[in-house]
This record gives sequence, C-alpha cells and structure tokens, in this order.
Amino acid sequence: MSILVAARNEEATIERCLRSLAQQRYPTGRLEVLIADDHSTDATAAVIEAFIQDKPQFQLLRVRERLGRAKDKSNALAHLCRAATTDYFLFTDADMALPPDWVSTMLAAVEPGVGVVTGITTSEGSLFGRLQGLDWLFGLNVIRVLAERGLPSSAIGNNMLLTRAACESIGCLEDMQFDVSEDLQIFQQVVARGWGFRHLCEPQALGVSEAQPTAHALLKQRKRWMKSAGGLPWYLTGLFGMYGVFYAVLFWPGFLPPPIVAGIYLGKIGLQTVFLALTLRQTGRRENLGVLLLYEVYLCVMSLAVLIYTLWPGQLEWKERRYTLAQA
Repeated sequence: MSILVAARNEEATIERCLRSLAQQRYPTGRLEVLIADDHSTDATAAVIEAFIQDKPQFQLLRVRERLGRAKDKSNALAHLCRAATTDYFLFTDADMALPPDWVSTMLAAVEPGVGVVTGITTSEGSLFGRLQGLDWLFGLNVIRVLAERGLPSSAIGNNMLLTRAACESIGCLEDMQFDVSEDLQIFQQVVARGWGFRHLCEPQALGVSEAQPTAHALLKQRKRWMKSAGGLPWYLTGLFGMYGVFYAVLFWPGFLPPPIVAGIYLGKIGLQTVFLALTLRQTGRRENLGVLLLYEVYLCVMSLAVLIYTLWPGQLEWKERRYTLAQA
C-alpha cells in the first residue's frame, strides 16, 4: 500500500498529518508513505525530514520538474504515482488527519472491478470549524447516496484510493489537462473507463481536515470548488444549484403566501437536520441540536457569499499560486 501526500507550504499542518499516518494499524513492512514537496517556500521540507528521519517507510520527494502535461499539484501527484511501488495508492492532503484503521478500511472496500474508493471528511475546532465540518459531511454524504443509486459524480482527493490499474488506465495523471480540481478529473476519467467506485461513510474512513481559519480563506476555497462545478453531472449541479437559489425564490416578495413560505422553510430545515443527524451517527460523530440548526444560518449566508465572490472578477488563488479562470 502506498500513501501519497502532495505538500506545498504546509509547515503548520504537515506533522499532524504524518503523525496520523505513522499510527496506522497496518503492517509497516507493507506500507510506504511518499510525500512530495511541491516547490514549498517555507519550512515544509525541513519539518518532513525531521519527522521521517527514523521511519524508513516514509520518503520525501522534491518535485522540481514537470511530467507530461501535469502541472502544480497534479504534477506532484504524478511524481508520487511514478515513485509508488505497490498496487494501491491512497491519496490524502497535508492538512488531514486520518484514523488508525483508515488504510485497512479503504483497502477492504476494493472489490473486483472497483478502481476508486472515496472516504468522508469533516473538520472541527471552533464553532466556525464545526460548521465547516457539517458542510463537508452533508455534501459528501449526498454524493455517496447518489453513487449508491448508480449516479456517480465526484470524489474528494484528500481521502481517496486508486488502484494502480485504474491509475495507469488514465496515464497516472501525467496526461491530464491541468485543472484546479484534479480529484474530480481523476474520478470522472476512471469511471469513464469502466471502473467501479465506492463511497464510504463510517468512522474508520473519516478524515479530519484543518478548518479554514477565516471567512475570506473559506471563500477562496469555495471559489476554486465552484470552478469545477461545470464538470459535475447535471443531477448534482441541479441539486446544489437548488440550494443556491432556494432562498432567493422562496423569499421573493409576493411569490408565495407567508404561511406556505414558512411551511416550506421549516420542512427544509427539518429534513436537512435529520440528514445531518443520520450522517453524524454513521460517522460516529456527535453534535448538539443548536449547532445543527445554526448550520442553516451558515448555509444561507455562505451560499449567497460564495455566489457573489465567485462572480466577482478576479483570479483563483490556491496554495499561494494564482490562476486566471482560463488557466484553471
């Protein structure tokens, strides 16, 4: 099993990630952890070297040249895939922490014909971080529910397994046209080549991402995600698009009588809260009812803010790199 981590300017988070990988309950002799330093301008490489000096299953790669058409993070991942020596590749990000049975759980989900397995993600910490965590859980569990009904849509690159055969079928990322949402690209190309897929929603497959520290940082992240929305299947964009226009349509003056507006809105909050509560139970998490209800306020504000921020002219910013919309 090969765990692949692309890191760029992650000196504040990378040790937390590596520590969780070192604590995996999986035979050390059958595990390799490859970390790519993608042109970091901070102390990321030094932090990695200090951590792995007595851990022979860990290896640091310094990415300095391009492979094929790959660029930036996709290029770092391509280098990692080329260096991996096993038949299974587990991808995660430097700001993630994974549970001790993550490797064995993801591997156990691989059945004949399955090329890609996706875990689930949340975040924690402050109230702002916990609300982001609910957002992660909500969106990813919707994707899982659709996938179980034969409607594949996307994967999340911070918690994903690819078989070597599936990876090689798409050129091990070296031939992919650059996109800031490489995980969506990978998933769609693998599925298009006939590979099966699995989405997991259980405690052993739950990764914890560092929450975005500020609203501005969160908006920059979501603007990048919105860039990939055009590549999503119609049923997912339609579903999430309904969330984006729900408030504007529902509360349009005179569109519906107030009692009907109140009924629809309360019904939406009720169904949303039940879905979140079930998702939390599936992943072994707990949250109080007040925060679950506050998620509705967070969702309303963020939906409108992300829409405005995305439409506002400007470049995408990702890991201290800037892209025009044409480049992304």
